[in-house]
Amino acid sequence: MVTIETARQFALSLPGTEEYDHVGRPAFRANGRTFATLWVTDERMMVKLSLIDQSVFCAFDPAIIYPVPNKWGLQGCTLFELNKMREDMLQDAITQGWQAVMDKPKKRSPKK
Repeated sequence: MVTIETARQFALSLPGTEEYDHVGRPAFRANGRTFATLWVTDERMMVKLSLIDQSVFCAFDPAIIYPVPNKWGLQGCTLFELNKMREDMLQDAITQGWQAVMDKPKKRSPKK
């Protein structure tokens, strides 16, 4: 079992990560891109993964790890049921999501 606070602290421990509010949810970004969001009341965490990583994590147990059930799920957004998760597995997923945004060019702010 992973607590909301444990998930938050691990995400924030990754270099260059900041927490911000994303439609009422705590979210985490680095390099100008979001890689995870906490769904506090549902005790879930969404991590944006590559489609290959998503399939690997979901194969572990689709009742605990599964794609977000909409178009975002088709883009790698994956939900993790925190109250049923092993901490090391969640840390691995968060690290994968963070690394993916760090490997992309920094997102630029729109011109005004």
